[in-house]
Amino acid sequence: MDRVFLTQASVNSQLPGFDRNRCAWRYPGMNSTLDIIMPTLNAGIWLGTTLQALTGVLVAGDHIRIVDGGSDDDTIRIADRFRKAGCPVDVTPCDRGRGRQLAAGARQSTADWLLFWHADTLPGDGWRRAITTFQTESSTGEAGYFRFRLDDKSHFGARRVEQLVDRRCRWLGLPYGDQGLLVRRDDYLRAGGYKDVALMEDVDLVRRLGRHNLHAVHADAITSAIRYRRGGYWLRPLRNLGCLTLYYCGISPDHIARFYR
Repeated sequence: MDRVFLTQASVNSQLPGFDRNRCAWRYPGMNSTLDIIMPTLNAGIWLGTTLQALTGVLVAGDHIRIVDGGSDDDTIRIADRFRKAGCPVDVTPCDRGRGRQLAAGARQSTADWLLFWHADTLPGDGWRRAITTFQTESSTGEAGYFRFRLDDKSHFGARRVEQLVDRRCRWLGLPYGDQGLLVRRDDYLRAGGYKDVALMEDVDLVRRLGRHNLHAVHADAITSAIRYRRGGYWLRPLRNLGCLTLYYCGISPDHIARFYR
C-alpha cells in the first residue's frame, strides 16, 4: 500500500483522496463498540493517510481517540479536519510519553473493545472484517495483534525483518506496539493497563496479558520503514533485541531508553 504524505498546503486545502461522505454517516452518536486509541507526537506526515484508511471502513459505533503529546506540526489540524467532516475522531492533549498517552486514551474509552494503534501504521486490506471475526471467535482473556509488514517493497532487508517479527510473535508471544493490540476493555483493565514507562510499554503489557492469550488477527499492520532505513535493516533489529534482553535482565525502562535513543 503506497503512502500519500500530507504537506502544509494539502492540509490547508483538502486532504488527498479525502471524501467527507465516506465517514460522515458512520458516527451514530452512541457508545462505541470499538475504540481505536492512537498516541501522536508530530505525526502529521503520516496521520492523514492513516485516518483515511481507518475511517473509510469503520462501522457504526467505532471511534478513533487520538491522544497527542504536544505536537507542533500539522497533527492536530489534520485530525480536526476529519472530525469536522463528521468522522468519529477526537483529540485529547496529554503529557508526552507513549505509555502515558495510551493509558490516557484507554481511560476515556467507553467501548467494549480497544485497538491500540500507531499513527505511522496503515491497516491492511480487510482489517475491519478481521477484527469482527476475532471479536466473535475469541474467548475472554484473549487479545490480538496484526501481522507486521513494512512499507518498503523493494529492500530484501524489509522482508527479513518481517520474518524475524513473525517468529518472535509465534515463539515468544511478544508482539510490539507497531502491530496493534486488540483487547477487550475488561481484560485490559484486569491486566493493569499501560504503565507510564519510558520504553517497553508494549512488552510490559503483553507479558501481563500472557503469551498464550495472544493470537494473530488475520490482517496486516503496514508500518513506515523510515526508522529501519535510517538505523539499518540489520542494526536496528539488533538494537531492539538488545533492549529486550536488558528488559528481561531487569534493567529499568528509563535506563534502556537511553540506550535505545
